[in-house]
Amino acid sequence: MFKPEQAHRSTLSIVLSMLELIYHSIVRSVRKSHNNAFLAIATNILQAVIFVGAFYVMFSILGLRGAAVRGDFLIYIMTGIFLYMTHSKALGAVVGSEGPASPMMQHAPMNTIISICSAAFGALYIQILSLVLILFVYHVAFTPLEIDQPVGAFAMLVLAWFTGAALGLVLLAIKPWFPTAVGIFSTIYQRANMIASGKMFVANTLPGFMLAMFDWNPLFHTIDQSRGFSFINYNPRYSDPMYAFWVGLVLVMIGLMGEFYTRKHASISWSARR
Repeated sequence: MFKPEQAHRSTLSIVLSMLELIYHSIVRSVRKSHNNAFLAIATNILQAVIFVGAFYVMFSILGLRGAAVRGDFLIYIMTGIFLYMTHSKALGAVVGSEGPASPMMQHAPMNTIISICSAAFGALYIQILSLVLILFVYHVAFTPLEIDQPVGAFAMLVLAWFTGAALGLVLLAIKPWFPTAVGIFSTIYQRANMIASGKMFVANTLPGFMLAMFDWNPLFHTIDQSRGFSFINYNPRYSDPMYAFWVGLVLVMIGLMGEFYTRKHASISWSARR
């Protein structure tokens, strides 16, 4: 009988409230790996430095530096490493975000969309911060940094993140039904992309029969295009950023439909099968 009158909220108020929830969830996701946010970011930076250093040494020992694009060799490596890490981290973060059966969903303002967005944007934030810090140190301590089209190169980084988050959304929708299979596929996909992403070679130098083995991968297209934006003397001929964009968009649509269906059939007992 006595029910409090619900205040009518404007669309702007709802959007601002959701953005605030996403912001706090991003902070929570960033601090999830460590109580100290600085140490959580430092861990990711150290991982990126180790990746770059390992590939730099490997290319030098195997004599593959001559196969790279003419220009700053470290920038060539970083265009591959950072896009690969951003793609993989976004996929892993979205797959690992709270699903419809998570205890966090018991709080009224919280929902799966906020959880997914916070996980994806949290991963992007850490990767961009790591990228800026590493490039700043490289520019100041070693050699002046010169990127031909930095805006385009950054757009390819965001596109790599977008495709990783899109695939992660599809896997997140499937995860409650087949948790073991999703975990195995996610691990195999991230390991396979060490080669299939094309970060270890230049697409323009590949013969046709080898190119067909890699051009299905949207990450391959974003890495090759990022090198085209980074180096003035490299013009990618066999990759298309719009292919990666449309693949990511299709995966987002499939993932949203799957997540909506899964959320309608969510059960607390699912957590017992994980």
